[in-house]
Amino acid sequence: MHSLYKMSAKKNSALTFIFFTMLIDVTGLGIIIPVMPTLIQQLIGGTLSEAAMYGGWLTFSYAIMQFLFSPVLGGLSDKYGRRPVLLISLFGFGIDYLFLGFAPTIAWLFIGRLISGLCGASMTTAGAYIADVSPPEKRAQNFGLIGVAFGLGFIIGPVIGGILGQYGARIPFFAAAALALLNWLYGYFILPESLSPENRRPFDWKRANPIGSLNNLKRYPLILSLVASLILIYLSGHATQSTWTFYTMEKFGWNEAWVGYSLGFVGLMIAIVQGGLIRIVIPKLGQKRSVYFGLVLYTIGFLCFAFAVKGWMMFAFIVPFALGGIAGPALQGIISSQVPNNEQGELQGALTSLISLTSIFGPLLMTYLFSYFTATDAPVIFPGAPFFMGAVLTLIALLFALKSLAGQPRHS
Repeated sequence: MHSLYKMSAKKNSALTFIFFTMLIDVTGLGIIIPVMPTLIQQLIGGTLSEAAMYGGWLTFSYAIMQFLFSPVLGGLSDKYGRRPVLLISLFGFGIDYLFLGFAPTIAWLFIGRLISGLCGASMTTAGAYIADVSPPEKRAQNFGLIGVAFGLGFIIGPVIGGILGQYGARIPFFAAAALALLNWLYGYFILPESLSPENRRPFDWKRANPIGSLNNLKRYPLILSLVASLILIYLSGHATQSTWTFYTMEKFGWNEAWVGYSLGFVGLMIAIVQGGLIRIVIPKLGQKRSVYFGLVLYTIGFLCFAFAVKGWMMFAFIVPFALGGIAGPALQGIISSQVPNNEQGELQGALTSLISLTSIFGPLLMTYLFSYFTATDAPVIFPGAPFFMGAVLTLIALLFALKSLAGQPRHS
């Protein structure tokens, strides 16, 4: 009995550490968002419009490295254990933020982002760690920690970054580096290994391949339209993720603090919707109507952002935009219900690979639109162009969903 209690306490302390690991990771990412445009501008000596293009390529650099190396680090964690891979990821983040903080040229920013993308498997490894230490009946509940950590980190990080950014564009990067390296030290001395030797497997380059997982989708022709809809939602989301800071600074003259407050409010609303509201709304509306309702709200939110004329309107329009977040989980629920239980892992792997591809191309598309329509020689000045594109992509996603779900019963 005593040994069972000790084992339970050990698992709980491991889950607590993993929660704080993810929270600090997301907080560190959030800290640098409000000041990244200012730092890029300082390094290139250009306009906000020009800085946006560099911002898109920096995000591309991070995403392409993560797309290529996350399966590799996942395979290494299956062979050598979660602890060493997680510690490498945390250390890599710390070095990345120091590179960004000390960067004398724009090239340093790219080197830092490449390092971060290479090591950026902390979320993947943390998920595997949670699976290792959770009994089957508590696994779903414990996986919820990832969403909670992401929501809280995106509330705390941008607010801290916005406040610190008023004292210098580089200060937030050093704060993020300190958080990451303290987290690494804590993990080095405290974090136990979760994967026992008998559960490890040899490393296989064929399995550590992101392209292979995409081919698996051919096995599910019935859900291809729904998958296309889901990918378009993620692609449209980069209008907000990649250009919010540039847009609000350009159109409303916001400083880093106001960018931080607004992103904190975005994080709060997303946490409310994803953390609680979807548990009430989706069972009441049904999955199919939740998809329709959510995509219509997303479209309205994007259009409101695109044509906002006062800064305070952005805060008001965050509400319908965040409520549109019921569409994604409902769509994923419908997709997973069309696939046998013993093929869920392959399906989720394929979806993850596709979503990561949107993180490669989405930022380039949206930052290009912002840069083009804010340049001095633009045919028309329209900073809201990325949000307008987000609305168009979401409407196409709605059409794909309508086509695929039209024949399904209403209660689904």
